[in-house]
Amino acid sequence: MSIATAPDTITLAGVATLTKEELHQAVAERLYNTVGKAMQSASRRDIYTALSLAVRDLLTQRWRQTTEAHYDANPKFAYYLSAEYMLGKQLGQNLLYTGTTELAEQFATDFGATLQEFLELEPEPGLGNGGLGRLAACFMDSLATLDLPAVGYGIRYEFGIFRQTFVDGWQVEQPDTWLLHGNPWEFIQPDDMIEVGFGGYTDHVPDGGGRLRVRWVPGQKVLGEPCTTLVPGYGTNTVNILRLWRARAAEEFDFQMFDTGNYAQAVEQKIYSENISKVLYPNDGTPQGRELRLRQQYFFVACSLHDIIRRFRLRNSNWNDFPAKVSIQLNDTHPVIAIPELMRILLDEEGLNWDQAWRIAQRTFAYTCHTLLPEALEKWPVSLFEYLLPRHLEIIYEINHRFLAHVRARFPGDEARVARMSLIDEADGRQIRMANLASVGSFAINGVASLHSQLLHDFTLADFGVMFPDRFQNKTNGVSPRRFMKLANPRLCQLITETIGDGWLNDMERLRGLEPYADDAAFRQAWREIKRYNKESLAAFVQHSTQTIVDPDAMMDVMVKRLHEYKRQLLKLLHIVTLYQRLQDNPALDIVPRTFLFGAKSASGYATAKLIIKMVNSIAEVVNADPIVRDRLKIVFPANFNVTMGQIIYPGAELSEQISLAGKEASGTGNMKFALNGALTIGTLDGANIEIRELVGAENFFLFGLNAQEVMDLKARGYHPYDWYANNRTLKRAVDAIASGVFSRGDATLFRPLMDALLRHDEYLIFADFQPYIDSQDQVDLLYRDPEAWTRMSILNTARSGYFSSDRTIREYAHDIWGLKPVKV
Repeated sequence: MSIATAPDTITLAGVATLTKEELHQAVAERLYNTVGKAMQSASRRDIYTALSLAVRDLLTQRWRQTTEAHYDANPKFAYYLSAEYMLGKQLGQNLLYTGTTELAEQFATDFGATLQEFLELEPEPGLGNGGLGRLAACFMDSLATLDLPAVGYGIRYEFGIFRQTFVDGWQVEQPDTWLLHGNPWEFIQPDDMIEVGFGGYTDHVPDGGGRLRVRWVPGQKVLGEPCTTLVPGYGTNTVNILRLWRARAAEEFDFQMFDTGNYAQAVEQKIYSENISKVLYPNDGTPQGRELRLRQQYFFVACSLHDIIRRFRLRNSNWNDFPAKVSIQLNDTHPVIAIPELMRILLDEEGLNWDQAWRIAQRTFAYTCHTLLPEALEKWPVSLFEYLLPRHLEIIYEINHRFLAHVRARFPGDEARVARMSLIDEADGRQIRMANLASVGSFAINGVASLHSQLLHDFTLADFGVMFPDRFQNKTNGVSPRRFMKLANPRLCQLITETIGDGWLNDMERLRGLEPYADDAAFRQAWREIKRYNKESLAAFVQHSTQTIVDPDAMMDVMVKRLHEYKRQLLKLLHIVTLYQRLQDNPALDIVPRTFLFGAKSASGYATAKLIIKMVNSIAEVVNADPIVRDRLKIVFPANFNVTMGQIIYPGAELSEQISLAGKEASGTGNMKFALNGALTIGTLDGANIEIRELVGAENFFLFGLNAQEVMDLKARGYHPYDWYANNRTLKRAVDAIASGVFSRGDATLFRPLMDALLRHDEYLIFADFQPYIDSQDQVDLLYRDPEAWTRMSILNTARSGYFSSDRTIREYAHDIWGLKPVKV
């Protein structure tokens, strides 16, 4: 970020005029009054905190105006319930959104530092892990930018998922202590704490009118304390909020226990209660882990619904108006317990009858499904609900009873269909199917890419697609161009603005104006120079984080995404081994030098994925050290991939690896970030790859592999991976080298489980797609030798990817699902 000459004053749209002196004064006041330090003795972290608080104060003015405008208008709100939000660092974005970046650069210079030093002091919030959480963050950004009334709800995790480190190539999970120095961006609001119950029993007692009413008597209570983060829009005065809940014990300290010397037991309840908001996605491989996950889900849903109802009652009193003022989006199955929770409130606390309550609930909830993998569609043991949420189980039983009566009336005699559609899976140890509950209790069901939505309707939720065809629709994901272009790639954004004018960040279809410049030699040269600069920055980051020197002139071939077998990092590794073996056979081979950059976390309990991480690092150990290779191939794997790292990687990437098995990836959003920053995609017809290819042009996309229908046909005929292995010498040689210990210091047992699984089952058809992938990579090699042609394709990828702005996605949700109107502040 250059410290260019800047105006002495910055005008914030409709809010205030800020001068450099006023920024100095605001920081000094926060330093003294909040941090408790004098300027003369303050550390750089103290200054970072005071600067962040001063910028937050600017947002607070806009938040007040937004709150007043919303109160006056009494509009319909969208409430977004998500288990995770992968926000990224906040200072840089909030400086951009308040128009104070240049003033902050001047301030840092006056302090004898650079703004970048302050930005690097900020920890990334540990509130998310993968695409689900980053999508939620992009959506919150777009909702505010589009002036749409919205609140996001989730959990304020104390330690996030984990901080990834490598020890001898193995992933090791460390606590993510992102809150060690506090969080200047949140307002902690203990006055708004909400009581949440677990366990206990239900009573059926007559009310004054002679009806039986149910009263839930929880056996344990936990408090939910809200932590509110401001979410500003770009180019607008709107500031929405993200409200995250942290767990507090209802009784934190047992004085009698302490007084008798039982010090640990004295705080046992506090520890037990607050575990709920300690970690994102605790390992559910144990009964205790599964119970904690369900506690987390109900905890944040119960707190959020209580808050939603409080907000509704500020201006409304008639429950029949609730769906006209409230739309609740369930981001995957994690918050689906909200459906029976709202029913419990309406029935037990508000005294509505069943039909009225169910009509309100069904018109309130909408469900986004983010997967096609059956194992990812959550199920919970009935026994766990009996113990933890007995009243909710009763409500689920009643929903199921009434729903199955409709199924039987619609499909008489089809008991197999009834069994499939039931909310209770009777064949698998009696489990509650949360996706079925969401499908029954929501007025809209959407997938997140065209193919995904079709497969969701036709296969994953096929019975519901037949019964409720009008509920199903597609909402292809998008990403925030402010975060992943303006903040991540400022030089490219400056070139784009100089070429097509300003305003495109909020109207991404204007990127189409770049298309004619793909044929302009001077523009292509400028584009290449920016890519080269970004590659140099990425190479410097790689050297700093991995102590590995990479050549900025080598092709930057990147695969960063959550580690899962269906994403097929193993296929990428087989390609690398194949190239390595070619060089062993012919050290003089003319090959395009490549840096292979991986980034991925594995779930802590996912042993196979963790072994794949070990394999990446083990192959890197051999290839990077081999003198025959002569640095023509380099493998690097920076630990702890997150948003901050992504903002360095996406601008410097040249080849985007989107190689999941067709029909398995819901959408992907990394593919969009790469394309917007000018990387070319090599990929299958899976997820949003299909739409990327359609938009950028088939000639600007490296396609390979089976499509979804061909995958199903091959599996139906009988897939025998050993035959593919035996009949392809290149594949066999690569597999044999891995299995024999070439890349594991002679240990032939280390990676044998991975190779055996491929030879026997190959669930994700890596062997079937291997040769087409190798052939496509050879085409990549050939084209990269022509920098003019490659640059032209790069420009067209950016120019034609404006569709993948999250603004477009949110406009579709607002119009097609929520019925939401903007409120100008």
